[in-house]
Amino acid sequence: MNMTTSRERLATATVSDPRWAAVMARDPQADGRFFYSVKTTGVYCRPSCAARPARPENVAFHDTPADAERAGFRPCKRCRPDRSSPAEAQSALVAELCRFIEQAEGIPSLAELAQRAGLSAWHLHRVFKQVTGVTPRAYAAAHRAERVRRALAPGGSDSVTQAVYDAGYNSNGRFYAEADAVLGMTPGAYREGGADTDIRFAIGECSLGAILVAQSGRGICAIALGDDADTLARDLQDRFPNARLTGGDAAFERLVARVVGFVEAPKRGLDLPLDVRGTAFQQRVWQALRAIPPGCTVSYAELADRIGAPLSVRAVAQACGANSLAVAIPCHRVVRRDGAVSGYRWGVERKRALLEREAGA
Repeated sequence: MNMTTSRERLATATVSDPRWAAVMARDPQADGRFFYSVKTTGVYCRPSCAARPARPENVAFHDTPADAERAGFRPCKRCRPDRSSPAEAQSALVAELCRFIEQAEGIPSLAELAQRAGLSAWHLHRVFKQVTGVTPRAYAAAHRAERVRRALAPGGSDSVTQAVYDAGYNSNGRFYAEADAVLGMTPGAYREGGADTDIRFAIGECSLGAILVAQSGRGICAIALGDDADTLARDLQDRFPNARLTGGDAAFERLVARVVGFVEAPKRGLDLPLDVRGTAFQQRVWQALRAIPPGCTVSYAELADRIGAPLSVRAVAQACGANSLAVAIPCHRVVRRDGAVSGYRWGVERKRALLEREAGA
């Protein structure tokens, strides 16, 4: 009786683990994220292994092949979990191409990248987008935009024109056509730390501590949570050192109250214009985040699947970390694959509190 109860507990624990669903689906996108071992055979496998499914009470999960082998299991001869999977090989290839793009003076053509990879242009385009979530050209454009932002920062190039050419733009005209989307302001204003840019802000209090809300002419550009109001204000000043920062008037205070109300009662919604600045990939991640309803969570891997980039889990996590609009872009609704709460820009305890509040809302 006790043995039966023990097996049932083991089976229940395995079936309730989200990794079990990937094993049952033989999901190739889960390969490399974890491995599973089978007690009755003494082997460990990839999630996509075509072997007959094991009974859940005999299965254990491992983060790496080394973990499985330390536990006494040997690699399956069918799926070869101790070797690189096709997905991992694709990721390595794309990573090498990304480094090549980043070091190139201009934007390499698709044909040039395909020749370097030894693939057809069509196949390379498909693989690159599957791994990174964006096309090779979009990746190159995002990297070029980041280069020009660095070049225009204090201590960078001596002139805007030099910064533009250093970043790989072939002409001033092409850059200025994209400047608003790339910088959110004129190049001169960006170079001068937001000079001639008006940003209103106010700091209030909510149940999670101090909350700062800032608004540019395009919309809400920052929502930050913290323990100290002065620290939040200094962080905003560091982000826009030469912008005209002014305290909000009564109308702006009402806007802050709406944000605080949303933090306290998420189901109210927050229908406000946002000034969202980021790469094409970050924008896709943030848009997907806003589609997650209150009270629900997804894993980083699930979020990567939703944007059509199942192999770019790490890039998705980085995009979540780059979010500067707490609660409005709800990166707190993304958790680890085992459901654990971790990795929040404004503190794990605040993330946990937001999730508990939404679950009970």
